[in-house]
Amino acid sequence: MNVSLPVTIAILGGLSILLLCSALFPVFFRSRTPELRQRLNKAAPGEGNAKQKRLTMAQHVAQWLARLGRALGPKEADRVDRTRLALTHAGLRSPGAPLVFQGVKAGLTLLLAGGGLLLRILVLPELPLHWTIVCVALPAAVGLLGPEMWLQRKVKARQQRAGDELPDALDLLVVCVEAGMGLDQAVYRVSREMHDSAPIMAHELRTLTLQLRAGRPRQDALRGLARRVGLDDLNSLATLLIQADIFGISVAHTLRVYADALRTKRHQRAEEKAAKLPVKLLIPMITCILPALFIAIMGPAGIRMLDVMSRMR
Repeated sequence: MNVSLPVTIAILGGLSILLLCSALFPVFFRSRTPELRQRLNKAAPGEGNAKQKRLTMAQHVAQWLARLGRALGPKEADRVDRTRLALTHAGLRSPGAPLVFQGVKAGLTLLLAGGGLLLRILVLPELPLHWTIVCVALPAAVGLLGPEMWLQRKVKARQQRAGDELPDALDLLVVCVEAGMGLDQAVYRVSREMHDSAPIMAHELRTLTLQLRAGRPRQDALRGLARRVGLDDLNSLATLLIQADIFGISVAHTLRVYADALRTKRHQRAEEKAAKLPVKLLIPMITCILPALFIAIMGPAGIRMLDVMSRMR
């Protein structure tokens, strides 16, 4: 069997990369968490070993991606801050999350571009140059833009859930404040009570409580809450609470008025979605339901007509 030169070069290159990765594996994937290993060893033997293996592998992958993101990711402070803020809005608040995210983008870009080039060499060796560029550039664009699109969808979904949970949290906060609690105690009580029904707002209010207990000023803590979520309604709420704290306005009255406004806004969003539903159902109705209906109604008549025409010949 004759093997062409590009196929031979591709096979040798793949083997070289495999050998290089196997040689560098102990260097990049060296464990750096002895304290975590000691705590896991104190648990049950089987369960502790399984957890240790899973955590160690996840940490190794995260460290490798962080190194890749540090080497190939953007170095501008503005872009790094925007990425960190978007990841914060998505609920990914690890200190190394921006580097890991940039590493995922770089790794997917290189992997898909290399896969497209390898596909061109092995399967389509006679492909023209411009189509070769397309085979490499298109997968690379998917690897570069795919994580960004995923992050935008995750941010939008989390903000939507937070917006749906906010009116209920405000109602419970109003009840706690009117019952005689201070704002800090009420926020802590709401974060406990809504842990299961509204996990996003409960987590954010819990973080707000911890920051207040650590001595952070209430105004800065409220602004940090609005910045972490990235929701306009929460930003307005933080502004109202700051103004009420400065001018001595009743916090309970402010919360009640804003809770009513948010509940009305949520009801309007639901009505808007209900109004869009017939338009969204139009396309599947035309493409899926109506053809089957036409076949069921007109099919027998068409068969009979064909039968009659065949007899007339």
